[in-house]
Amino acid sequence: NTDALIKNADIAMYKAKSLGKNQYVFCTTEMKYEVQKNMMLTHSLYRAQERNELLLFYQPQVDLKTKQIIGAEALLRWRHPKLGMILPDSFIPLAEKNGLINCIGDWVLKTACSQNKKWQDMGLQRLRMAVNLSVDQLKCPGLVDNVERTLRETGLDPECLELEITESVAIKESEEIINTLNNLKKLGLSISIDDFGTKYSSLSRLTSMPIDRIKIDMRFVQGIESSEKDRAITKIIINL
Repeated sequence: NTDALIKNADIAMYKAKSLGKNQYVFCTTEMKYEVQKNMMLTHSLYRAQERNELLLFYQPQVDLKTKQIIGAEALLRWRHPKLGMILPDSFIPLAEKNGLINCIGDWVLKTACSQNKKWQDMGLQRLRMAVNLSVDQLKCPGLVDNVERTLRETGLDPECLELEITESVAIKESEEIINTLNNLKKLGLSISIDDFGTKYSSLSRLTSMPIDRIKIDMRFVQGIESSEKDRAITKIIINL
């Protein structure tokens, strides 16, 4: 019927737009399934926090010389009641699109900082906890105040918090984002760039941003035993 044809045309149009200019796309069964799944995930995501379906895993960072755990990275997962464990690549874009990312990001930050402080209170060594920030969070006017408040409420030393941005965020840098990063640095925490080496970032951008660490994209690290090119690139980044 006409309604179905219009709906299929809309699906194809939005898919074509997502691929860039001067594109055309035919609506397929797979596209319709993807739209239906995203709608279902979006609807469920609105209730995920209050249902305690979001959780964090903590990936250790190890010093290869001393073999000691020196830090951890908070990894967000969604334990969906029907679909099981969902990775952030599947739901974070939906959260950004529907205005939920700041709320979820606040929960991740507070949960990770609280856990780090609990470990310290148990007598474990001080670790640096890394938490990811999205572009939308960086553009939020209240981000710096929220981070400062979270550190104060959890009692975590700012030196034990690292905020992580992706290289794509660094490439799209604006004066607004650089000011935000500088204000975050003034709190005493550290800032890192994740997935470094995957985009076309210039060295001049690194000098203009208050970055403490760069994290090499895992595709290079995974290939260092078998690829001479990956070894060369990794060594250059380490020297940098």
